[in-house]
Amino acid sequence: MRIGVFGGTFNPVHYGHLLVAETCREQCELDEVWWVPAATPPHKQDQTLADGRQRAEMVELAVAGHPAMRVLTRELERGGVSYTVDTLALIRDERPDDQLFLLMGADSLVDLPTWRQPQRICELATPLVVSRAGSPEPHWEAFRPFCDNDRLEQLKQLSVDMPIVELSSTRIRQAVQSGRSIRFQTPRSVEEYIQANGLYRRQPI
Repeated sequence: MRIGVFGGTFNPVHYGHLLVAETCREQCELDEVWWVPAATPPHKQDQTLADGRQRAEMVELAVAGHPAMRVLTRELERGGVSYTVDTLALIRDERPDDQLFLLMGADSLVDLPTWRQPQRICELATPLVVSRAGSPEPHWEAFRPFCDNDRLEQLKQLSVDMPIVELSSTRIRQAVQSGRSIRFQTPRSVEEYIQANGLYRRQPI
């Protein structure tokens, strides 16, 4: 199988996330996309996140009914700081015959050299770099220390283009906190879950 691994806090999940997953699935002919809610991302250790179980449940609601989407809760079960390389290694051990692809935004490339074991990440999975229409060319040179020229050209060929969607989890949390509408920014089922569980009303942004 060709499996896309899509990690993030999803705090909360919104239509921009869903469009990334579906665009990658279709353009790169993935059999499945595995959503991986992080316990504590290395770059967000100072932020207050909604409970991991609740974030995972919101993703479950968002992708419900899509046969190629599933939610993997290994990072939440493991707890602590979530490192991409650890999760990919775990999936590789369990699915040695499958081909793994890592979904990542073009804006993440600049920080890639600071991730834990970036070369190992590139060995375990093929990065799928998602670029928004009209955005600058991804910073491909970030891969240079970890890939030879042929591999780099392959990654460029696999880059994914998607429409511009100006949505963010931060803005959704701010809207909820100030009592503004979040309709049509996230699936209705997720919006109702946020309301029913009182999420983001008093949490620091």
